[in-house]
Amino acid sequence: MERKIKLIWDFRGPASQKTAEHHEIHLREYIDSGKLLNRITGTDAFGDMHAVAWMVVDESEMISVRDALRPHRGEVYEG
Repeated sequence: MERKIKLIWDFRGPASQKTAEHHEIHLREYIDSGKLLNRITGTDAFGDMHAVAWMVVDESEMISVRDALRPHRGEVYEG
């Protein structure tokens, strides 16, 4: 089974949660247009001033998605 990678975009400031939620919409659109294997996305808030949007990709897709969308960071997805 191929490893899953969680690509993460950080947003900071008082509108960070709304920005992360909006970014997730675009991540879903990218998944639909790119016919990616995984459809796992989400957002998480860490207080009032920091939120993230994220998506999960197979390791084989990670390089092309990373180069196209330029996430701030990534980690192995344990989900």
